[in-house]
Amino acid sequence: MTKDEHEFSELDLFDRKILEALSDDGRMSITDLAARVGLSKTPCQLRFKRLISDGYIEGFKAVINPSKLNLEHIAFAEVKLSNTQEDALRAFNAAVKKIKEVEECHMIAGRFDYLLKIRTRDIRRYRHVLGERISNLPFVASTSTNVAMETVKENWSGSSYAS
Repeated sequence: MTKDEHEFSELDLFDRKILEALSDDGRMSITDLAARVGLSKTPCQLRFKRLISDGYIEGFKAVINPSKLNLEHIAFAEVKLSNTQEDALRAFNAAVKKIKEVEECHMIAGRFDYLLKIRTRDIRRYRHVLGERISNLPFVASTSTNVAMETVKENWSGSSYAS
């Protein structure tokens, strides 16, 4: 068992309920959180602080509605690199983090090396980001695009941690 697996196994049902509740609503008060998970306020607050200090909770942020900002075009770019040695991977990773339209970047074990989730206002802007920014990232040999037609589910809720 790895250190992370051991730490995760030390979470009890209350800790998992706290994580689930906060993934649903990160702005709820400690009083509301305590009521939701079945604890009194002080033990709940202590657990909450421990979950933050132990790194289970990394922070809080606003979830922005992309439709309100006219950013509804989502494309997934499969990226194949010409070199997958560690230095090349580090160079690609550092450069892709600088492209604001790239919402997610995952290294993949498969027929390509990375999968990027890219959000733009339309296909024209996507073509620009792909042609001018992504294709010019270090060691990019080829790309292939899949365009999302509809988003059925998007936000990771953490609900699997409650079981």
